[in-house]
Amino acid sequence: MAAKKVLFINQEIIPYVPESELSLLGKQLPYTIQEKGYEIRTFMPKWGNINERRGCLHEVIRLSRMMLIIDDTDHPLIIKVASIPQTRIQVYFIDNDDYFSKRQMEADESGEEYPDNGERAVFFARGVLETVKKLRWVPDIIHCQGWMSAIIPLYIKTAYHDEPSFANTKVITSLFSKELKNDLGENLKRTIAYKDAQPELLSKYKETFDFMELGKMAIDYSDGIVEAGKEVNPTLLQYALDNGKPVMSYPGEEDFGEQYHQFYQQICGPEE
Repeated sequence: MAAKKVLFINQEIIPYVPESELSLLGKQLPYTIQEKGYEIRTFMPKWGNINERRGCLHEVIRLSRMMLIIDDTDHPLIIKVASIPQTRIQVYFIDNDDYFSKRQMEADESGEEYPDNGERAVFFARGVLETVKKLRWVPDIIHCQGWMSAIIPLYIKTAYHDEPSFANTKVITSLFSKELKNDLGENLKRTIAYKDAQPELLSKYKETFDFMELGKMAIDYSDGIVEAGKEVNPTLLQYALDNGKPVMSYPGEEDFGEQYHQFYQQICGPEE
C-alpha cells in the first residue's frame, strides 16, 4: 500500500524563524503527519533573518539557477536545504537576493510591511512548484500554511492543472490569526499572470489585493480549509463555509494529528 504524499508549503518553521503560532505548526504538523506514515516534503521562504550557518543550510545546485520571469523581469531561483534537528524532516528553502536574502519577513526592521509582498508571494509559489516538478515527486495533497502560500491554490487549479506532478493533487489551506496590515500592491493581478492563471480570473476580487482578498482567492481554489489558529479571521472562515468548502475546526494544540489525518482522508480519499 503506497503512502499518501503531502507537500507542506509553510510561511514559517521553527527553529529557523522566531516562535509563533505559524512557525510551531510549521514544524509540528509535518513531523506528526510523517509519523503517521505519510511521505512528506516541506518548503518555506529563505527569509533574510534566517542564520544559514546556524541552520546548516546549503545550496542544492541541481535544483537552483532557474530563471523565473515575474512581471517581465528575470529573477534567479536559488534552492537551499537543511534538516530540522532531532527530526527526519528536510526543509527546502526558496531563495532570491531581491525577494528574500536581503529582506526580513513580511516587514522590515522598523516594522513596515514591504510594498511588494504580493510579488514575493508569486515568486515563492512559482519557485516551489517548479522545484517540485524537478524533484519528480507527485503530491496527493498540498497543504498551504500562511499568506505567503496563498497563491498556490490558484496556480494548481489553473497554470499547473495539466502538469503530471499536480494533475490529481488536492489543495488544503490553513487559516491563522496572523494577518497583513497593508495591501499587496495594485499590480498583483498582473504579476500573478502565468499560463492559464490570467488576470480576468480575478475579476471578482478588488483591484487592490489585501489580506482578505488574498484569503478569499486561496479559499476559492482550495479543496479544503483548516481553522488552524485560535482566532482566525471570522469573515474568511464564514466565506469558506458559505462557499461549501469542507472545513476542519480548530483541533487544539495537543493530539491534533489524528484530526488532520481524518481530514486528509476526507479530502483525498482513504489509502488504497
